Amino acid sequence: MKAKVINEGPERTIALILDRGDEVVSAITRFAEAHGLAASRFSAIGAFERATLGYFDWERKDYERIAVDEQVEVLAMLGDVALDSGKPRIHAHVVLGRRDGGTLGGHLLEARVRPTLEVLLIESPGYLQREHDPASGLALIRIGPGT
Repeated sequence: MKAKVINEGPERTIALILDRGDEVVSAITRFAEAHGLAASRFSAIGAFERATLGYFDWERKDYERIAVDEQVEVLAMLGDVALDSGKPRIHAHVVLGRRDGGTLGGHLLEARVRPTLEVLLIESPGYLQREHDPASGLALIRIGPGT
């Protein structure tokens, strides 16, 4: 993975270029940890050789895993970085395009890049905190008074 700051403004913009074989969630998480990111958002386009998506099953309080065992285009990938127990955590959703023009999408659990993934990450000057939500079993962003 290569990274370059392309804007230093009040919200720093960083281009992350993931290479063939990179695992997306772990690569972005490692970058966030190494650079102390606490509140960021990102978007991406590119392609995966395979992926695992998730659909949250409210009754089971867990993700149904959806295996994508084919080359797909990343038509849209949106996500954020927020703190969970003091560590950056990635939350991302994707829409993937198949060879026949069909699409599928969901929560991104993992994916392998082929040939590239172009990520634009925008770091905010504040921070976001995730807290365990007993009703869903998920770590959700909580915005309290004055934050």
